Amino acid sequence: MAWTGNVLRVNLTNGSIKSEPLNKQWARDYLGQRGLATKYLVEEVDPAVDALSPENKLIMVTGPLTGTMASTGGRYSVVTKSPLTGAVACSNSGGYIGAELKMAGWDMVIFEGRSEKPVYLHIENEDARLLPADEIWGKSVWEADGILHRRHQDPDMRISCVGRAAEAGNLYAAIVNDLHRAAGRSGVGTVMASKHLKAVAVRGSRGVGNIKDPMRFMQATEAGKKVLAENAVTGGGLPQYGTQVLMNVINEMGAMPTRNMREVQFESAHRISGEAMHEPRESDGKPNLTTNAACFACTIACGRISTIDQGHYTVKNKPEYWHASGGLEYEAAWALGSDTGVDDIDALTYGMFLCNEDGIDPISFGATVAAAMELYELGAITKDDTGGLVLTFGSAEALTTCAELTARGEGFGKELGLGSKRLCEKYGHPDLSMTVKGQEFPAYDPRGIQGMGLAYATSNRGACHLRGYTVSSEVLGIPEKTDPLVTEGKPELVKAFQDATAAVDSSGLCVFTTFAWTLDDIAPQIDAACEGEWSSEYLLQVGERIWNLERDFNLRAGLTGKDDTLPKRLRKDAANVGPAQGMVNDVEAMMPRYYAIRGWTEDGRITDETRQRLGL
Repeated sequence: MAWTGNVLRVNLTNGSIKSEPLNKQWARDYLGQRGLATKYLVEEVDPAVDALSPENKLIMVTGPLTGTMASTGGRYSVVTKSPLTGAVACSNSGGYIGAELKMAGWDMVIFEGRSEKPVYLHIENEDARLLPADEIWGKSVWEADGILHRRHQDPDMRISCVGRAAEAGNLYAAIVNDLHRAAGRSGVGTVMASKHLKAVAVRGSRGVGNIKDPMRFMQATEAGKKVLAENAVTGGGLPQYGTQVLMNVINEMGAMPTRNMREVQFESAHRISGEAMHEPRESDGKPNLTTNAACFACTIACGRISTIDQGHYTVKNKPEYWHASGGLEYEAAWALGSDTGVDDIDALTYGMFLCNEDGIDPISFGATVAAAMELYELGAITKDDTGGLVLTFGSAEALTTCAELTARGEGFGKELGLGSKRLCEKYGHPDLSMTVKGQEFPAYDPRGIQGMGLAYATSNRGACHLRGYTVSSEVLGIPEKTDPLVTEGKPELVKAFQDATAAVDSSGLCVFTTFAWTLDDIAPQIDAACEGEWSSEYLLQVGERIWNLERDFNLRAGLTGKDDTLPKRLRKDAANVGPAQGMVNDVEAMMPRYYAIRGWTEDGRITDETRQRLGL
């Protein structure tokens, strides 16, 4: 049946751990991972709860295809209420720990309450124990990972961990697994640290063998792998350049957010691109990119492993950073690079290392630094506020110092840990925060890609490209090309991408497969693995149900249709160059149609008819 049928419930307040059966009807309605865990959250947590209170819950969850032979079937998610946005949070990660959790026999781990003292959870198949974390509390992710591996003497053990930033209350702290993969957005790491839960260490040796129709599943997964291998993006561009394949493409079309989104092209994009990562440095003759890497069961291998020049100012006297580790992806390269105006690729890589080492979302971090730089430029922030740090756009030294301070939660790093919304409000310029629902924008300027503006504005977890990646259609022509500069047809496009993505996120598969796959490629794999019948049409309905469930949580948490908007800059200040020159994002024109096809009221509430149709 693909699911293990087992849920592990951990009460951190009293230290109890118990197993309970998975709710099979909910699994049928919401599939797994993002959808299924959100259903548990909605049923068990008051949406109005303080995200950092013991009453909030943190759910680590796999999908039915996690741990199987399906390509990219290594994903897991963390679901909770976000301290950054006040909305539902679901953060997805690759690596290996998702598969390890599934192979230990668990679909999901639910953490509730708060431990009096720091602890970590150790799982070895059916044996789960809370153990003291005194030795690793206050340590970075990398340090804690090493200590736990030495303590348990098990090199195959997989670990998810929070760093010092989360412990210090950084509102966009991540949960890092396998050293450089992360459930990165919305502050899920902050919630984990607030519960005094430092890490989850998992060893699973049971495997995943409860597939409904093994032979048909093998045939379906092999067919899927063939499609991925033959596709230009998943079989060529992503393995060679990773997501960084997009840097020059997006820049050329005038949709590269630059200097806190004041501009739409970065003159030095070529210096921090995927191609640049391959070029030998003049200093040591070695490229920034060491190799590509794959998560569990992945046949794409888009991950970047990089090495910094040992003579670079950031690591010259820090040999602990001379090793190869997780390097720049497109979103990190944009946020740390063009958004701050910095074009030193090794400085960006050092910043990425620090984000991995101490569990920080590089998107929110870089965008918050960019906002701080604009505030500094205006005189709203001064050297008295920054402890003497000069925050000018283009300063690599300012960026890397900010990364060091934020990683440790010290000095001005505490201010940056608030996120740009709270930072800009504090210093009197709320309009300079480039956020939706309090979460910072990803690397696509919606003035040049109109559909992405609507996707950002309506995203249930705040500004996010991975909730409805219309870039596939508007830029790459997948599954069909649409004009990025028009609003017509975009509400339908956004809804279709959002619903399909919700289903993919709930399956245990990586959303990057959808550069090549449609639901017609995914449905046969799920149908062969899971009980019941799973068609493409039913998966779309599941995705729509998940989207509305998340929306309902947010509405009850206090968000309204007024939160479905973009910053004034993107609606009023036109793009200065490129194909979209003279244009703003016309999200207001698209919203009424979007609400209508969603089956919502004019002010964005879910109608009784839609609730009944979806079984909410």
